[in-house]
Amino acid sequence: MSPQVRLSLRMRRLILERAKFCCEYCHSPTAYSPEIFEVEHVIPTSRGGKTTLANLALACPACNRYKANRVEAIDPVTEQLSPLYNPRTQEWTVHFQWNNLFTTIVGQTASGRATIETLRMNREAVEYFRKALVQLNLHPDQTS
Repeated sequence: MSPQVRLSLRMRRLILERAKFCCEYCHSPTAYSPEIFEVEHVIPTSRGGKTTLANLALACPACNRYKANRVEAIDPVTEQLSPLYNPRTQEWTVHFQWNNLFTTIVGQTASGRATIETLRMNREAVEYFRKALVQLNLHPDQTS
C-alpha cells in the first residue's frame, strides 16, 4: 500500500477478519509469522485503484513485494498474459488447490498459475513453513 495512505484501526481490523487472519494470496497465517502482514491495493493506486474495502487485501510481506503494482502476468502453461488472482472478486478455491501434503499451491486456472509464479507463492521457505504448520496441525486450510 502506498506509504502516504493511513488506514484506521477499525478498517484494518475489518480487513484482517475478512481475510481470516491469513494472506489472501498464499494463505500464510498471521498468527505464526514473525512478520507484520500488510494491507495492499488489489488494483494499485498507480493503476487507478482506490483505497476502499473493495480494493484492499491482506498480504504477507513477500506476496505484497512480489506483486508490486502488477495486475497481470504470463501463465507459465499457456504463455499468455493473464490477470492476477483478485481476492475481492474471485474465489481462491477456483484458482488454486493444495497438493495432498498442504505444502504446495497448485494453479487451477491461467490466473492461478500466473499468480503463483509472479508472487512466488511456493518459494522454498514458505513450503517449509507450511510443512511445519501441517505437522503441528495448524495449517489454516488443513484444519478448516
